[in-house]
Amino acid sequence: MQVHDIAVIRGDGIGPELVDASLTVLGAVTAKGSFELRYTEIDAGADTYRRTGTACSAEDLEHLRSGVAAALKGPVGLPDVRFPDGTEAGLLGGILRTGLDAYANVRPALLLPGVTSPLGSVRPGGIDYVIVRENTEGLYASRGKGVGNRWAVSDALITTREGTLRVCRRAFELAAGRGGAPSDGKHRVTCVDKSNVLRSHALFREIFFEVAAEFPDIETETLYADAAAQALVLRPGDFDVLVMENFLGDVLSDLGGATVGGISLCGSGNIGDGSAYFEPIHGSAPSIAGKGLANPIGQILAAAMMLDHLGHAAEAGLVRAAVANALEDGEVRIAPDGSAPGGPEAVARAIADRVG
Repeated sequence: MQVHDIAVIRGDGIGPELVDASLTVLGAVTAKGSFELRYTEIDAGADTYRRTGTACSAEDLEHLRSGVAAALKGPVGLPDVRFPDGTEAGLLGGILRTGLDAYANVRPALLLPGVTSPLGSVRPGGIDYVIVRENTEGLYASRGKGVGNRWAVSDALITTREGTLRVCRRAFELAAGRGGAPSDGKHRVTCVDKSNVLRSHALFREIFFEVAAEFPDIETETLYADAAAQALVLRPGDFDVLVMENFLGDVLSDLGGATVGGISLCGSGNIGDGSAYFEPIHGSAPSIAGKGLANPIGQILAAAMMLDHLGHAAEAGLVRAAVANALEDGEVRIAPDGSAPGGPEAVARAIADRVG
């Protein structure tokens, strides 16, 4: 039997209960006997930083880099764990994305059955696109490196040819394997930028078109970021895959999450050529930890993305179908604020039963 070594980072706040829920669903998948997942716990996050002075040890980072097939990560961060400059300590994005060279942050936005979009009459599946966010450069390359004083601070934005080439290729390859935009079925990649203002974004757009020439069967579109924000609300069904700089991807993927019922329903993958880890896109919400309200669907869909990455597309499809069925028949309900009445354990059981 094929065995995959998987690292598990439970995270902070609601993270541990969400990860437990996803492991319940993965257990229902592996019970079918086609492969095995072997887990290793990694101590990382804000509570780890508070206890040890580091969010993730060098030894654990190396294990994530070379000792596992993938990692499943819960949300991290605690509001009272801060650096002296006031920014959050114990976050893992800058550590893992650059440390593992996981350069593509893949964030699907899908309107699921049983979920009402704030946009009104959009039907399930009427929003179905993926944002591919460059994960190691852009404005966030300045994380912890801003220069200045109490009167002024400068953060630099960096775009490189190699970094842009590889993330754009990832976006086009993803589009080639999807079913196209819901409105017209066309395979389309949209480049989102502010190339009318920033030279770094002008380079991003230039390289985007270089890569597009390698994929003549895929339609291309370009939008400035402000226009894209409007279009994701007014015509979300026209989008298939969107690719963009790091900061823009962070902002617009949350906007997209709101249109499909909230970011608690959205999983994501951070994927490089060698390493990958999978997580929901939302935060750790410590105020509701342990209260039976946390919604584990984003975490469970992140686990499905991990199965895809491991080469088990059929099993990933079973998980997604189980999520959709549990929502459609009403056994799993999502409150207007994105929480899940009954809590992550009950949601996980309902989904796991449908996987079986």
